Formats: sequence, structure tokens, C-alpha cells
Amino acid sequence: AGTATAVSGRVQDRRDRRAQAQYEQDQYAAAQQQAQVDAAAAQAVAAQAAPQQVVPAAPAPPAAGGTDVLAQLQQLAELKQSGLLSDAEFAAAKAQLLG
Repeated sequence: AGTATAVSGRVQDRRDRRAQAQYEQDQYAAAQQQAQVDAAAAQAVAAQAAPQQVVPAAPAPPAAGGTDVLAQLQQLAELKQSGLLSDAEFAAAKAQLLG
């Protein structure tokens, strides 16, 4: 009975070590995958933020004619509605257009 118990204990230990190794391998793979997702998200945020910084500078020159200002205000409103301009950016660009 003692030998069978010892063999059974060693078999269980080996199973436990294999299960632990598999768990650690899975955790490592999950961490690598999360790092890739985080990097992709950071790139997407950076790509989205870059146009937002450039857009408010475009309507900077004030137009003398009222129709040009109106068209630019409509364009700003469309950019704001599409999410390319924040409320603060929209207000700043509008103030710049209206003088």
C-alpha cells in the first residue's frame, strides 16, 4: 500500500506541475495578446488625435463675405457632429471665425 501511495503521489505531483506550467504559459500568452491590443489602441488614439489638432487651424482666416463665414460655420458644425472636434475646439474655432 505504501508503494502505491508514493507512486500515486508522484503522478499527482507531475500532473500538478504540468497544469501549473500550462497555466503560466496561458497567462504569458494572454499578457502578450493584451500588450498587442493596448499598442493597437494607443496607435488608434494617436491617429485620431492627430487630425483633431490640425482641424481647428484650417478655418482660421476670417472671411470678409458673410456667406463664406456661414459656410465655414456649417463645416465646423459638421466636424463637431461627426466627433472630429470637441466642444472646446468648436467654440475656439467659432470665436476665431466671428472675430
